[in-house]
Amino acid sequence: MSDLRFLQLNSWLNQVFASQSHPVLISGDASFRRYFRVLHDETSYIVMDSPPEQIPVSPFIKLAKAYGDLGINVPQVIESNVEDGFLLLSDLGDVQLISRLNDTSVEAYYSRALKLLDRFAAFTENAELGLPLYDSVFVHRELDIFTDWLIKHHLNLVIDADTRKMLEQAFALLVANAEEQPKVGMHRDYHSRNLMLTADEFGVEQLSVIDFQDAVIGPVTYDAVSLLRDCYIRWPDTLVEGLMEKHYLNQKQAGLIDSSVTLEKYRRWFDLMGIQRHIKAAGIFSRLNYRDGKPAYMADIPMTLAYIADISAGYPELEDFSAWVTNTLVPAFEDKL
Repeated sequence: MSDLRFLQLNSWLNQVFASQSHPVLISGDASFRRYFRVLHDETSYIVMDSPPEQIPVSPFIKLAKAYGDLGINVPQVIESNVEDGFLLLSDLGDVQLISRLNDTSVEAYYSRALKLLDRFAAFTENAELGLPLYDSVFVHRELDIFTDWLIKHHLNLVIDADTRKMLEQAFALLVANAEEQPKVGMHRDYHSRNLMLTADEFGVEQLSVIDFQDAVIGPVTYDAVSLLRDCYIRWPDTLVEGLMEKHYLNQKQAGLIDSSVTLEKYRRWFDLMGIQRHIKAAGIFSRLNYRDGKPAYMADIPMTLAYIADISAGYPELEDFSAWVTNTLVPAFEDKL
């Protein structure tokens, strides 16, 4: 590897360690960032390469410290080069939660992950972090990704007046649902690939969290539905329902939702939030393919479309939208394969 940023990163690491280093690429993610692993004095580190003009590292540094102070196991920032966008981080290992999930283990692991969300929610009012508000403008911007990159760019579908009206009504419902919910600190990409299993100094397995730099203040159900209706793995409805109810009761006990909020209302918040998230995800997966040259995410679109169609069908206001996804969008996507 000899691209300019890698040469800059390697030069910086040689200064940090006062010796020659040999970083090895381990992954990119669904952004412009790259991650490397480097060994020094028998200790393993992770190096983040985040082009500063696209994704500044300052928010990550602030959040890592704030979350670490709350006892959330996140990567520690050991050295930083904010100007060039390089961070030297502690190594949380390679074991993603998704690799340990099966029919026997999923409920216990997800229960732990849901409980951990209480700590993220604590950032509802943290002026120092200045987290953005996940408001109607934010939601509309995400829904536009779906329209622009999946419907228009990938599928080349022409949206007639009736379809446009139907989409506008469906999206307005989803925006209103996000606006209606109580707002808490939100990770915004909380799922089984961003949760790691890391052994502590006593060898006890800890749940660790990565990829939190896009945190916002947003709807109370967002992170829970992101976890339970994961874009990358689907679980039986009965399991999801039980864990959703557990999260609902926990949010009431924690005072994050009013005692008057019924389970039925919370389920609606949860379901519609999940639809909105999967609409956004389908659009982003398409954008990653065309804009960023990352085609692997296209394979995850069918599951997101299935979620959208299935959950929408349970709400009379979204029946036409569900039918359109099932009868138009899914066949058009399959025809493009």
